[in-house]
Amino acid sequence: MSDETGTPDTSAGSPGRAAEGDGAPPQGGGPRPEPLRFFGTSWVDHDNGYAARRAGVAVGSLAAATVACLVLRLAYEGIRIAESGSFVTVLVVAMFAICSALAFRNTWEGFGKRHDPQRQASLRGLLAIGFVGTLLAYFFRSLTEAPGEKLHREEYEQAREAHARRSTRRTGNPSRKKRRR
Repeated sequence: MSDETGTPDTSAGSPGRAAEGDGAPPQGGGPRPEPLRFFGTSWVDHDNGYAARRAGVAVGSLAAATVACLVLRLAYEGIRIAESGSFVTVLVVAMFAICSALAFRNTWEGFGKRHDPQRQASLRGLLAIGFVGTLLAYFFRSLTEAPGEKLHREEYEQAREAHARRSTRRTGNPSRKKRRR
């Protein structure tokens, strides 16, 4: 993953090196699967502790979301104790609720399609405020699959098909082929 934008450095069809030690099948010059965060390439064949990793991601993201909500509750209590007024309290609660909903939607959509890196960079502040939504999106997605697995599987299958089409041998001598007029 790129540190700046959060987008992968290589696509699924690249012949780059897969993560070591996590069951990446040897492809003999073909495309290699792109590793997923927390899963490596175990998502390809659902091996090397895939189920345990999914359970760990689900439990971890739910626990982190719970702790985050408790921290936000303490912040809310601090605002209430400071007696800053109901307008400020409502504004802060609405800000966290809206940002969390937008972060959830953005993260959920990111599991199905790649986001524009510039758009993601511009949303970085909103996503940071709505971190609870991102954690909940990871939790709900990990109940059915590794977060991002569907997108990566589609890209990997397309890359494998394209590689197979490119690498199939032609039959016959192309110089003897009759030309069309």
